[in-house]
Amino acid sequence: MARRLPPLNGLRAFETAARHLSISAAAEELNVTPAAVSQQIKGLEGQLGLSLFRRMNRALALTEHGRLLLPGLSDGFDQLDRAVGEVRQAQAGGPLNLSTSPSFASKWLIPRLDRFQAAHPEIDVRISAGMDLVDFRRDEVDCAVRFGRGRYEGVEAIWLLGEEVFPVCSPALLEGPRGLRSLDQLRHHRLLHDGTPMFDDVTPDWRMWLQAARVDNVDASHGTTLTPWTMVVQAAIEGQGVALGRRALVADDLAAGRLVRPFDLGLPLPFSHWLVYPPGAERRPKVRAFRDWLVAEAEAAREGAETA
Repeated sequence: MARRLPPLNGLRAFETAARHLSISAAAEELNVTPAAVSQQIKGLEGQLGLSLFRRMNRALALTEHGRLLLPGLSDGFDQLDRAVGEVRQAQAGGPLNLSTSPSFASKWLIPRLDRFQAAHPEIDVRISAGMDLVDFRRDEVDCAVRFGRGRYEGVEAIWLLGEEVFPVCSPALLEGPRGLRSLDQLRHHRLLHDGTPMFDDVTPDWRMWLQAARVDNVDASHGTTLTPWTMVVQAAIEGQGVALGRRALVADDLAAGRLVRPFDLGLPLPFSHWLVYPPGAERRPKVRAFRDWLVAEAEAAREGAETA
């Protein structure tokens, strides 16, 4: 059956004023004006068709109906307070839900995640990898790592890593009579293309890199197209061709020797990796702990790239 209740604001105004037996004290607790409290109570009395207070000089007293209503109403608001507190506690605790792209998750985050788990064994991490942007009002996500310009409305955004692209390949492609030791030799090797839709037409691709390198004997449309980008990198590691690597995301493969950078020329990307979360989310211990750890890891990665 549908509940036939008066407006919640009126019930709340009455319950607060009845506890204090004061309109001004109720207004202070509710952070509204005394006039607003009085108006809400009068509206409630009109809805019920009876008086709840006897109004005397600078004092309030409950009528018989007011005394009858107050205990049950106070118990109801106490239960509401406990229910909301339990939800907030569940949100503050529980697992950390993170949304990020498949490439950032697999090539950068997961190889480092054991360090966060070692430092915070009490926090379980759930990673959802996908290209769709998260809606914090709708999705059960605590924070996200996005790749873009950082102009995100309604969220806090912390810069993590910039990006540039440059050719990478397996060390095996440097060997043999057609080894990739000069730009001229690039025409003998398969180009690996990323089939993921680009943000805009300023994101460097093979055509743009070859033009910047002044290489005119290589067909930029030639080669194999793969989606997502992680497949492009894996194909390069397997020696199947030359890919355009992203600095932050291939750093570990370069350090481990799975990939090499045959040419120095790199083109900057107009986008960066950003940590984003709703305003105030950092007050939750799990979000604050992950933010501080991720920022420190990104700083260490940047310093490592500068000294490499």
